[in-house]
Amino acid sequence: MERIAAAKRNGKKVTVISTSPAETQRLGVWVGRRLKAGDVISLTGDMGAGKTLFTRGIAEGLGVPRGQGVRSPTFTLVHEYNKGRHPIYHIDLYRLRGKELEEVGWEEYLWGEGVTVIEAAEKIGQRLPEERLDVVLVREGVRRRRLVLVGYGRRFHLLVKALAMRGGR
Repeated sequence: MERIAAAKRNGKKVTVISTSPAETQRLGVWVGRRLKAGDVISLTGDMGAGKTLFTRGIAEGLGVPRGQGVRSPTFTLVHEYNKGRHPIYHIDLYRLRGKELEEVGWEEYLWGEGVTVIEAAEKIGQRLPEERLDVVLVREGVRRRRLVLVGYGRRFHLLVKALAMRGGR
């Protein structure tokens, strides 16, 4: 069962230890159930750390039926899912370089009517909205992951606080 690392709790940041892919996805579901149109989630972490799995959970939490094919958009850049409460714009900036970022039009999704999930968000750093949820995923073994969730803005501070109070259940 995932657990909240007690030493890392505060109103803006919480660390969650996941011991399986299913737990990582369940955490995404928990987050997804609390998201609204216009929300932005930035994901960072090495390949295989669970970013797409976490996104699959977010989609499920937003009401996208399981099995709708949430997959890594690495080669198509953006996948849109429209079968939930809000559209989901799943963007992966991993392969983009320099001016290619500007040509993609990724910023248009930030102001859309859906939830935007950005993988490799470190590539746009300062251009992310001030209010957002950052999720850093770190592999700590074959199945174990450390997820650090940092909330920016009041709404996401409260979301992180609620997660800390949840105690990993």
